[in-house]
Amino acid sequence: MGEDPEPERHQVTDLPRIVPVVTEYRRHRLRCVVCGAETQAAWPVEMPPGSFGPRLQATVGYLTGRIGASQREVHEVLATVCHTEVSVGSIATLEQAVSTALAAPVAEAMHYVQRQPVRNADETGWYERAKRLWLWISATPLVTVFRLLTTRGAAGAKELLSADFPGVVGTDRYGAYSWVDPRQRQLCWAHLKRDFMAWSERGGEVAQLGQALLAAEAQVFRLWYCVRDGTLSWADFQVAMLPVMAGVGTLLREGVVMAHKPTRRTCRNLVKLEAALWTFVWEEGVEPTNNSAERPLRRAVLWRRRSFGTQSAAGSQFVERILTAVTTLRQQQRDVLEYLTAACAAATCGEPPPSLLASGRPAPSAS
Repeated sequence: MGEDPEPERHQVTDLPRIVPVVTEYRRHRLRCVVCGAETQAAWPVEMPPGSFGPRLQATVGYLTGRIGASQREVHEVLATVCHTEVSVGSIATLEQAVSTALAAPVAEAMHYVQRQPVRNADETGWYERAKRLWLWISATPLVTVFRLLTTRGAAGAKELLSADFPGVVGTDRYGAYSWVDPRQRQLCWAHLKRDFMAWSERGGEVAQLGQALLAAEAQVFRLWYCVRDGTLSWADFQVAMLPVMAGVGTLLREGVVMAHKPTRRTCRNLVKLEAALWTFVWEEGVEPTNNSAERPLRRAVLWRRRSFGTQSAAGSQFVERILTAVTTLRQQQRDVLEYLTAACAAATCGEPPPSLLASGRPAPSAS
C-alpha cells in the first residue's frame, strides 16, 4: 500500500510489423437506357497513375538518394522490411517519379543559390555510361545544389555560379575559378595546411618555410575560432589578423625565390591570389575552409564508386535532384521522407510542390 512517486522506469522501443496498405479504385461504365450513350466517372485526382503511392515513391528515393542503397538492395529492403514486392525495374521507374516531383523545387533552389552573397563550390568526377561528366556543388548555409555538367573547366564554374554572381565564393585552388576576382574568392585553408605540412617534411629551407607557415596557420584558426565562438569581437579579430597576414605574405615571397621548383611555383601562385587568402577576414559569413561544400560531396563520391555513375541522362538528372533535395532538407533539419512524400503527392494531383527554401512555401511551376 502507499505511493511511490519515483518508480524505476525501463522503456523498450520496438517497431510494428510493416503491412502495406493497398487501395483499390473502381469506376463503372454505364449505358443510358434512353439514348444508349455510355458514361464513366473520372479517376480521382489523388490516384497515382502507376501502382505505387507517394510514400512508397518517396521511400525508394530516400533509400537510393540518401542511404545509398542500390536498386537491388532497395528491392530486398522493401520485400523484407516492408513486405512489399517491387521489381528492380519498377524501382528505377519510381526514382524517375521522385525526380519529376523535384523538378520545380530544385530549379527554385538553383535560382536562390546563384543569388546568395556567400557560397562554397567544389566538383568531382562522374560517369554517365562511358561519358565523362563532372558533379558540381554550390553550398550556402540553408540550401545546397548539385549539377552534373560536361565540363570541369571555367565554363562549368560559370554555369554553376553564374558569370555575374554577387558576393564571395569559397573554393580550392583549382584553375576553373581563376576568372573570379580574388577579392570575391576565399581559398581553402585546409588545403593550404596540407601543402604546408608536406613542405615541413621535405628538409632544408623548404621545411623551415613549411613549419613557419604551419605556425601562422595555427594562429589563423585560433583567432577564427575565437571570433566564431563570440569570445573575440569582429573588429578585434581584424586587428589581430593584420600581423598574421603580413607574416604569411613575407613567407610566401621568400618561397618565390627558393631553389625547390614545386614550392617556388606554389608560392608564386599564392602570391597572385593573396587577396583570396584573407577574404574571410573582411567579409562576415565567409568561412576560411571549403568544408561546407566538400562534406556533402563525399556522399556523392561514395555513390559514384558504388554504382560507377549512372546509365542514362534521366538517371543523372535524378542524382542532381535527389542530392540537392536531401542535402538541403538536412541542412534545414526538415523531415526528408515527409518532404519527398509531399512532393510526390503534389505531382500526382498536379498541385505545386513544397519548396526547398526555408520558408517551406510551394515552389513555382516547372513550366
